[in-house]
Order: sequence, then C-alpha cells, then structure tokens
Amino acid sequence: MTKIKITLPDGSAREYAKGITAGEIAFSIGKRLGEDALVAKVNGKLKDLFVPINEDSTLQILTFRDKEGLEVFRHSTAHLLAQAVIELFPDAKLTIGPLVEEGFYYDFDIAHHFTPEDMERIGQGMHEIVKKDYKVERIELTESEAKKLFKDNPYKIELVEEFHKEKQPLSAYRQGDFIDLCRGPHIPSTGKIKAFKLTKISSAYWHGDQTKQQLQRIYGISFPDKSMLEQHLKLIEEAEKRDHRKLGKELEWFNFFEESPGAPFFYPKGAVIYNQLLNFIRAEYKKRGYQEVITPLLYDKSLWVTSGHWEHFREHMFTLESEGREFAIKPMNCPSHLLIYKSKSRSYKDLPLRIADFAPLHRNELSGTLAGLTRVRKMSQDDAHIFVALEQIEGEISRVLDFTNFIYKKVFDFDFEVELSTKPEKFMGKIEDWEKAENSLKHALENNKIKYKIKEGEGAFYGPKIDFHIKDALGRGWQLATIQLDFQLPERFDATYVGADNAKHSVVMIHRALLGSLERFIGILVEHYAGKLPLWLAPVQARILTVADRFEKYANKIKEEFDENNLRVEVDARTESVGYKVREAQAQKIPLILTVGEKEESKGAVALRTIDNKVYFDVKVDNLLDKVF
Repeated sequence: MTKIKITLPDGSAREYAKGITAGEIAFSIGKRLGEDALVAKVNGKLKDLFVPINEDSTLQILTFRDKEGLEVFRHSTAHLLAQAVIELFPDAKLTIGPLVEEGFYYDFDIAHHFTPEDMERIGQGMHEIVKKDYKVERIELTESEAKKLFKDNPYKIELVEEFHKEKQPLSAYRQGDFIDLCRGPHIPSTGKIKAFKLTKISSAYWHGDQTKQQLQRIYGISFPDKSMLEQHLKLIEEAEKRDHRKLGKELEWFNFFEESPGAPFFYPKGAVIYNQLLNFIRAEYKKRGYQEVITPLLYDKSLWVTSGHWEHFREHMFTLESEGREFAIKPMNCPSHLLIYKSKSRSYKDLPLRIADFAPLHRNELSGTLAGLTRVRKMSQDDAHIFVALEQIEGEISRVLDFTNFIYKKVFDFDFEVELSTKPEKFMGKIEDWEKAENSLKHALENNKIKYKIKEGEGAFYGPKIDFHIKDALGRGWQLATIQLDFQLPERFDATYVGADNAKHSVVMIHRALLGSLERFIGILVEHYAGKLPLWLAPVQARILTVADRFEKYANKIKEEFDENNLRVEVDARTESVGYKVREAQAQKIPLILTVGEKEESKGAVALRTIDNKVYFDVKVDNLLDKVF
C-alpha cells in the first residue's frame, strides 16, 4: 500500500494510505475534530473534506471557528436555502448565493413575490433537508456539460461562459436531487447545518445592474448549533439598538438616499465628527513627518494598466469614456502617489517620503453588499504611502505599528488581533521579492512584540500585508488598519532613487491606512459607543438648559466662554420643563448637560449631568473648563 506524508499545522507529520480524505484524517486525529470539521486546506488551498489526497501534503482542518470554515459553512447554507426554494417554487430560477458580512443571501428570478409566510415555509423546508442529511458531492464539468446541465437557466449559462472565458474550472455541487453551479468547496453533508434563520427579503438586480432583471433576495444566518444562534439573535437585538444607520438618522448626523446608493450624506453634526477625526490624524501627521497632498479622482485607463488594477481590480472600478478615451474613477490612491513620486529625481536623502491623502475613493460594490457606512461605494481613507529604501523597511514599519497602537490603544482603547497575510495564488512580481517583504513584516511585528496569525495566500496581489482586527463593545470583530509592503508597483512605474553609491535603486512602497475608511470607522464608533461618543468627537459637546426665561442671559454668557475655548455648545432656553429638556438632550447623546437657575447664576456655577447620568451641583465654570480641556 502506497503511503503519503501529511504535515499538520503544528509541524508534526503522519503517514496515511494514498487516497485518504481530509475528513478521514480529521477523525484519525480525534473524534471531536472529525465531527467539527467543515473543510480542509491542502497545500494552502481550500478543498472539500471528501476529496482524496494522493501526494505528500500540508493539511489544516478547518471548523466553524476558522474564518474560512465559517465562510464555507454559510455558503453551504445558501445552497440549502436554494434547494428549499426550488422544492417549493419549481419555476424559480437560481442566480448566485454569496456571503455577506452578516451571513449569506441567495437571489432568485421568480414571478411570485416572497412573503413572510413563504419565509416560514422555506425555513421548514430547509429543516427537512437538514434532517435527511444529504451527502454533498462535487461534479467536475466541461463547458458543454455545464451548459447542458443548466440549459434552462440563462443566469447559470452566463456564469458558465464567464468562468470559461476566465479559464476557471467548472464544477457543480449535488445534495439529494438538487444541483447548483459552484466553485466550492462545501461542507460534507447538509446535516451539519443545525441552526439557521432567514432574516429578510429584498430586491436586487442581476450583477447589480439596474438595466438587468430585477431579482428577489433572501438573507440568512447560520450556525452549527442552536445555542450559537440564540446568542447571535440576542447580539442582533442589542446591535439593532446601536445600528449606526438608525442612530445616524435619528441624531441627524448622516443619512443615505437612493439617488446615490452607497454614498453617505453627512449632515452638519456628522461633518463635525468627520472633521474631528481628520483634525486628529492631521495633528499626528505633523508630529510624524507626513506630508498631505490633494489628488484628482479621474485617471486615464493607461495608469490603471500600468498599476495592474485594470487586470486585477477592474470589476470594482467605475469607468467612463470621454473624447474617445477610457477613464476610471480611482478606487485607491497608490498610483496617483507614484506619479507624484516620479515627478522629480529622488535621492536616498529624500527617504523615507511619507505622502498622505484624504481624497474621495469610489468602488463599484454590488448593491446587495452595501451596509450603511460599513460597506460603501464612496469613501475617504486616512491613506498614506511611504517610499523607503530597502534597509529602511523594518524601521518604518515599526513606526507605523507604533502609530497604529497609539490610535487603537491610547485614543480609543480597542482590543485588537493582528494578521499577516502572505503571497496569494495570483500575484505580481518575483518570488524572492515576496520573501523579502514577508520576512520584513514578520521581523517588525516580532521586534515590536506584537502577536500575530499567518493568513496564507491572502495578501494583496502586489504585496503581503498586516491587518488589525478590533473588537467592539458587542465583541464583534472589524478589520480596520492595514499595512502593506509593495515591491511591485514601484517597479511597474520604474520608481527609483539615487543611492549613496550614485547608482539608481528601486524604491520600496508601504501602503497604510490606520483608521481605514473614515466612513466605516465612524459607523463602527457609533455602534461601539451606542451613539455616546467621546467628548472630543461629539458634535455637540454641551447643552445649557435654563430653568426659566430670565436665566437665558447667564446661559449665553457661559456659552461665550465655552465658544472662546472651542467647546461646541448649545443653549436650550425654551419654555419647556427642565425634565423634558434633559430627556431630549440625553436622547441626542450630548455628553455634558448643564442646568442654570437662580442658585447657579448667583454662584457663577452650573449643575452638571454627565453622559453616564451622574449629577454634580455648584460646578464652577472655570473648573469645568479646566477638566474638559
């Protein structure tokens, strides 16, 4: 019997018979792992648990606790949903069923309009399929076989042609009598999907294009056991109270309109939050040697061809034609910063060169993936690109890591986890450059005593990256800061510097955004703090309430003192009760509520109510100003 060697993540190796599956190996390691296993990573590539392994390989068994395991589980639940819909509505035509940040969805072309009652029936149908515990089978297809199999579904035929044009392998997955076109991988059987909930119905267009067929979309969430679903539903209940879209509208901070999907409108108070973040970052830039630039939004196709974005990122870009030329609105700043770098000859004495930019960016996200401020089409980042010599890499990465730690720990007190993502399957450049880049990032993290996880194959197409994932007040993870090391773009642009040896050398480029998208960061902050932002960020920091009309003059005098100290303050002198005015100020999430009446005026003081509802009497205005500032 031919043996193969399987190397596990801890470095240990075991011998197995050739043709063994990852699922069988999982059970050989332990019953619990075998039961929890969902998918495998064989030689760095995701594979179904039931695929035979015929050569020496590295192997990682993935469960729901792993990001990729969770993603496969939920995509498999989308197939479960599609199967239940087809069994109940045979005339429905299947389109696609991808993941979203909170679960999954599937789009259907069907004349019938889904109702809440239909959702109940579909859910029951899904439970029946789970009980039957169908084995999942992968079917490899040629183009002609795929077209024959899906001949009655124009959406699948279009996908088959797209995959064939891109030279991607074609496959389908079968569970019971249900077959769907899919790249996979999938969980081994439907019985593993123990708990799920269909959450909402909406409309969508095929490929997000309003000129194409309107579809019906069903969203859902799923887990491997019921307790996890119950815990999630409680979290959702609390999250709904904190939903930044709801709070943003109620507090008149920001809103969205169908006339510009995926592009937030910041109202005056929201603009204060936005600009306070900009002011904070700009002040730090001044201390840390960054230079801010202002760059255009529209660029000729040739720039994106040079950068590689036309090949690797075009589907996410908004394009247009003018005077016979093809243009794209920029989705990122790096190529424009390379134009600035190349605008003059550079010396080693000019490095590091730190260029910062808050220019608006646009990305053509599918309409179904848009989610308030956390997934938008129009955004701005605290974006910067740092040009360095090879020997400066680790020192500069360390400076960026220090900057990131300062923001998350010292300013916002977030806990975070760090991931290092390495060379993807589709990458630009030389392998030796990738090895240098990955090693430099590892050394910088280790020298700064930052724990990190390796994410094999998940780097950007131009370089490896460090990602920071913060945890909010509800324990949810959010990917925010990213630091990417890039040997490829400078080489494509022939960006060089003259070294101390008077010879030309290729410059190295560090991409970094620490808050990330300002829009996304604001959305996360609003939900983290439930709208009760830190004093320095609050649009209105204080509101002065009068007990009676005759104290309005005193209230305005205090306001003038606060205005002189750049405190954002309002006076509420309406003839309403103090209790009513307090409740309204609290609903507006105003951090400091000051009440003035006869006693306060006589003492040159205020009664102070804080955001956590603590009350202090006879607070001197000067003392309050000292504490605030």
